[in-house]
Order: sequence, then structure tokens, then C-alpha cells
Amino acid sequence: MTGAVWRASRAAVKRRRVQTIVIGLVVFCSTATVLLALAVISAARAPFDTAFEAEHGAHVSALFDPAKASAEQLAATAHRPGVEAAAGPFDQAVVEIPTDWVGRPPGPLTLVGRVDQGGPVDQVRLLAGRWATAPGEVVINNPGGGAGAWNLGYQLITSTGLKLTVVGFATDMSQSSGGWVTPAQAAALHPTSRQMLYRFTDAATEQQLTASLGTATEGLPKDAVASAQSYLVLKQAFSAGADAYLPLMTVFGVLGLVVAALIVGNVVSGAVVSGYRHIGVLKSIGFTPRQVVTVYLTMVSVPAVVGTVLGTAAGWAAAYPILLTAFSGISTGAAVIEPAGWLPAATLLSVPLLVALAALVPASRAHRLSAAQAISAGSAPRAGRGLKVQRWLSGTRLPRAVSLGLGQPFARPARTALTMAAIVLGVVTVTVTTGLSSTLAKTMAQVDGKTHIDVQTSHFADKKIEPRLTPEQTEAMLHATPGAERVSVRGLVRIGIVGQPQLVFANFYGGDAMVDHRRLDVVEGRPATGLNEVEAGPAFLDQHGVKLGDRLTLVLDGRQTTVTVVGEEIQGNANSISSNDATRALLTPDPHVVEYDVRLADGADAEAYQKAVTAADPSLSPSIVTASSTGPVVAIQTFSTTFSVLLSAVAALGVFNTLLLTIRERRRDLGMLKSIGMTPRQVVAMTVTSVAWQGVVSGIIGIPVGMVAHRLIAENVRIIHFPEATKDVWGAPLLTGLALAGVAIAVLGALVPARSAARLPIAEVLHNE
Repeated sequence: MTGAVWRASRAAVKRRRVQTIVIGLVVFCSTATVLLALAVISAARAPFDTAFEAEHGAHVSALFDPAKASAEQLAATAHRPGVEAAAGPFDQAVVEIPTDWVGRPPGPLTLVGRVDQGGPVDQVRLLAGRWATAPGEVVINNPGGGAGAWNLGYQLITSTGLKLTVVGFATDMSQSSGGWVTPAQAAALHPTSRQMLYRFTDAATEQQLTASLGTATEGLPKDAVASAQSYLVLKQAFSAGADAYLPLMTVFGVLGLVVAALIVGNVVSGAVVSGYRHIGVLKSIGFTPRQVVTVYLTMVSVPAVVGTVLGTAAGWAAAYPILLTAFSGISTGAAVIEPAGWLPAATLLSVPLLVALAALVPASRAHRLSAAQAISAGSAPRAGRGLKVQRWLSGTRLPRAVSLGLGQPFARPARTALTMAAIVLGVVTVTVTTGLSSTLAKTMAQVDGKTHIDVQTSHFADKKIEPRLTPEQTEAMLHATPGAERVSVRGLVRIGIVGQPQLVFANFYGGDAMVDHRRLDVVEGRPATGLNEVEAGPAFLDQHGVKLGDRLTLVLDGRQTTVTVVGEEIQGNANSISSNDATRALLTPDPHVVEYDVRLADGADAEAYQKAVTAADPSLSPSIVTASSTGPVVAIQTFSTTFSVLLSAVAALGVFNTLLLTIRERRRDLGMLKSIGMTPRQVVAMTVTSVAWQGVVSGIIGIPVGMVAHRLIAENVRIIHFPEATKDVWGAPLLTGLALAGVAIAVLGALVPARSAARLPIAEVLHNE
């Protein structure tokens, strides 16, 4: 009978093509949704730990003052209690690169002298070229993992005139240096510190690291430790990009899981219930109860497996680009940012199992029914279900088609509840997405309503033309060109922060409007308009452990100045700060201008202004500023839109399937209604009404839940600090539109089954019954 079971299952799949397609689509969308959510959540930390252990990364990278601790004293610390392994001491020097190099702005470059890339701690991974083996050679740390054509052979010229040839690019998880040279070359650069790299037996917390470092350096002269970098800070910075999106991904992930469980369960169990008549026929011709259950489990498992495989493939293909967005702008070192390898296997196993379990419950009931009971159970819902509601509705003045439609869902209350729950979650998703889009639009909107021209210098623009004008002459020219109203200037350099080994980008604004229209608003504190004041985005403050009022010492061109963090911007790179031109002058005389912003007067000809600027200096690249989104904005919009479409589609498919099953069960009733005069249009109205009211109720429930979820996401996505005014987006027009979202999902899912019901031939239906 095994062959008979398979033939019966295959015939059921072919005969119920629409049902098969619906099950496959629901499982496809659900699988893709779940895999995407889990991919970002699982990738937040695991890649760092794996790569860090593979490289024997340093738990602490410590810098020592060579005047207070000799190389012999530092080497002896490797044998102190609690030290698992150590490397060094290595001489460390800081050189100034006064011009752009290998796609990077000017600024200091930290170099460490190492014989090779190996060792017991911090094994550096070579990405291109070779290791430095002779004086005058340098290997550049490239934490992003790519450097275009790698620029091997490029000559770095320091502010003292020293030439260093780039012979390789490498990366390390410890981020212990900006580059590596030979020990002899490092000694010739007059090193200002010595570096020791430690791995400790107790390194789980900052407290343990501090205690372990204290034990290792016990006995050294006072203040010998100049600074120390914990690997936990690097780990936090590594995962901060993904962590910032976790509230968003968690909300949509939970929604995806719940919707998937509800709809898959509803669709599959409904498929079995609607087949009770067929079950009775199978039993009557000799199929055992166990074989009948097998037939129906196979019938729903075939499209479910196909949908799972396709959904896993689609989710896996989309996961990598989404992870690149989530981790963009961070130093990934040797870590490979990709979805966890176990995810496809997990979805391929768990989703079909969920489908089988959902089918097993109603199939087991069919197992207990006799052939006669199964045949009669398939004709219509059990007598008495929903009759009180239907009788009450029939006594109202509502049109008969409407009252019948309103009462119809009460005949199958469990199925109706599952369908409505899916619509509610669809409304929640649409509400969250709409709220986030509105918040982002308000956040990034231009506030002055003016036309702006962005003028990029050859530093930014891909031009190899030598500039005709100096920065001062360029600013004067932009002012003098007809149509200009205000001109602001942005300089960009890489600077050091005392006590932190990593360089950061510093934007210095000047000109007529220090804070131009595209510069992000300060949401806490105030703009950094005064001398020795800076501001930064939430990512920088979080990853560097800085808060408003803290003081930082900036280092550039051998000069340093202490600044105060006075403002937090809406958003910003994790490795960038902003200040003003007066503060820049304390660090370097070169303004390092990369961009000008020109605000045009009302009525000015923007295209004519562009042509005039290009004619004055062909190295400049003017363009009209249009509304554009930054990386985090695009990421949030992509995440929310993708999940909104997927979950709304799944919810609509759930409605479609519910009505399809209901119509199949009520074929006799529909035939009777049409025989006594109900028109096809009234049949459509009755069918759509049966789910439209569920859409209304779903909107009443789902909109407040979506508003709460929107608020939670907006307040916890730390990649952007949304001002309070941008979170208040719920006006009457928007709420009215959202109120129709549930109805739209329900009606879209109902239209095709409704038209199918309207076209049922009366004679055929009554004859078959």
C-alpha cells in the first residue's frame, strides 16, 4: 500500500493546485522573513570572537613610556602571574602624513616595529603584498579588508621628508597599529612609546583585565603605563553597527516568527479540515487511518518543503547584503561578516517540522473519524456553530448579503481568530514601517527650503586636475559668483585622541554658516561653535565611552589641544567628530578643505552657477543638492520595507486561504443562495464583508501596538538619535490611512476567492452535493 499512499498524496497535490501554491507561498515568505531576522541577530558577535581567537588577539594592547620602563623590564612582564602569552616590546612611533594617501586624508600614522607578522599574540593577517623586511618599507593596516588595486609601491612622504614605500596591506583583530615597519626603521623614527601585547587567563570583564594588567606591570616605575586598549572595547565597536539595528530586527523578527506560525498553522490545518470528505472516501476504499494521516501529511509537506527550500535560498541571498549594511563603517579586521552557517540547515529542518506539526493535529482527528463521519464532516461546519450571531444579524436592517457575510466567520471561530491575528500583525508591521519612514523623512528634511550647491574639491571628486585656486581664493570666488548667498566650508583630517590608539576623522566647519543645511542637527547639548568644542553622533559616544561634558585631547601635526564634547548629533560615523575652523587652526595651519556648501539666493539660476564655478576652477565639482539618505537611513528603510512587504503578503495569503477553504466548505450553501436569487455581485459583497470587518477590528488593535513598537525602535536604534519632534508623526490623515491598512490586507486576500464564489455554477454544485 506504500505506492497507493504516494499516488493518493500526489493526486491530492495536483488536484488542489491553488491550495498547494498558497501553502508554498506562505512557507516561502515566512522562511525568508525568519532567516533574514536571525541572520542579523546571530551575526552581531560571533564573527569577532571566532577571528579574535584564531589570531590570538591581544586582550590588552598597552603602551609604555620608554623613559620610565626599559625593554628588559617590559619583556619580564610576560612571565608575571596571570599572563597567558605576551608579545613585545615593540617600538612605536607616530609620523605625520601631510597630504592625502591611498584614499585617506592627511594626519598622523602610528607605526610599530615588528620583525614578522606572527608571534604568540596578535598574529597579523597579510591581505596583499609582503611583510616589511628593510628600512624604508611599510605595511599598512587596512581593517576594512579591501584597498581597491592595493596601491603596492605607493610612497608615503612624512612631514619630515622621509619616504616609506608601501609593500603590503594587512589587518589584525587587535587593531594594535596603523602600520608596521622593521624594528630598525621604528628605532630611526624616534619612538615615543613601547608596545606590549598581552593575553590573560582572566579576561572576561573590564575589571578582570584591569586587575590582570596591574599584576603584570607590578614593580614597574610609577606612570610607566601610558595607555591601554581593551579588546572588549574593540568587540563593542565591532558589534555596535549590528547592535544598533537589533531593536528593529528583533521587532520584525518576532513579528515574522509569530505570523509564520499562525498562517502556516492556519493554512495547513485548514487544508486537512477541508479534505475530510476526501478522507472519508479514502477510508471507504480500504485506506487505514494511519495511511490516511500519511497521505495528508505528505500532501501539505510537499509544497512546504519546496517553499522552505526557495525561501531559504532567497533569505540567504538577501542576508549578506543586509549584513554588509548593518556592519558598514566599522573596522572588521580579519572577521568574515556573513550569515551564520547553521541558519539554512535550521530553517530547512524547522519550517517543514512546523508544517507537519500543524497538520498533525487536524489529521489525527481525521484518524479517529469513521468513513461516514469524515464524509459528513466535510460537507459543512457542524450544526449550531455561529447560529445565534447569524440569526441576530438577520434581524437587523443590514442588506442580506452583508448580514450573511458578517456572520459567516463565526461558523469557524478558531480559523477566524488565526486569520484575524495575522491581519493584526500585518497592520502592526505597516504601522511601524510607516512611522519609521515618516520619522526618517522629518529627520533628514532640509530646514531652510533653499537651493544648495555642493562643491567638492579634488580631494573628494574623482579628478586628477591640479586646482587653480587656493582654499581662500576658492571661497572668495564662490562668494563672488552671482547667485551665492552664503558659503560654508568643510575640512577633513584624521587626528589622534590621547589614550585611544585608533585615529578618528575630524570635520572642521567654517565660512558664513558654520553649521550648514546638510550638517546634522544637535539633539542634545549645543553646536560646537566655540573654541576647543566638538560634537559627535551617538555611535561615536557609545563606542568610545564618551558623554557630553567630557574632555578629549586631540593630536595633529605634533600639536595637541584639549576639547570639550558639547553636543550630540542626530547621527554620525562611529569614528568621526565635528568642530569649527578656529579649533582646527590650533592643530594645523592647513585647512584641508574637501567641500564647500553654497546656499543660493531666491531666484538664482543653479545651473548657471555650476557652470561658472567649473569655468573658474575645473578641479572643482559642483552639484545641485537633492534630498538624499545616508547609510543608516537607507538601512532602516530597507529593513522595514522588506519585512513589511513580506509580512503583509503572508497575511494576505492567509486571508486568501481562509476564504478559499470556506468557499469549498460552503459550496452547497452558495449554490442554494444563488438558486433563490442571490446575484454574483451580492456573493462577492458577502464574501468580502466576511473579512472586511476583521480588517477594521485588526486596525483598531494593530495601530496602537504598531505605534508603541515604532516608539520603542525610534528610542533604541542608537545609530540615529531621533529628536522628539521627529517621533510625533501620527496625524489624522496618517492614522486614517493606517486604519484602512487592515481592510486593504483583508480585501486584497478576499477578492480572488470572492470572484471564484460568484462564478460557481448552481446546477453543478447542487448536483455534486
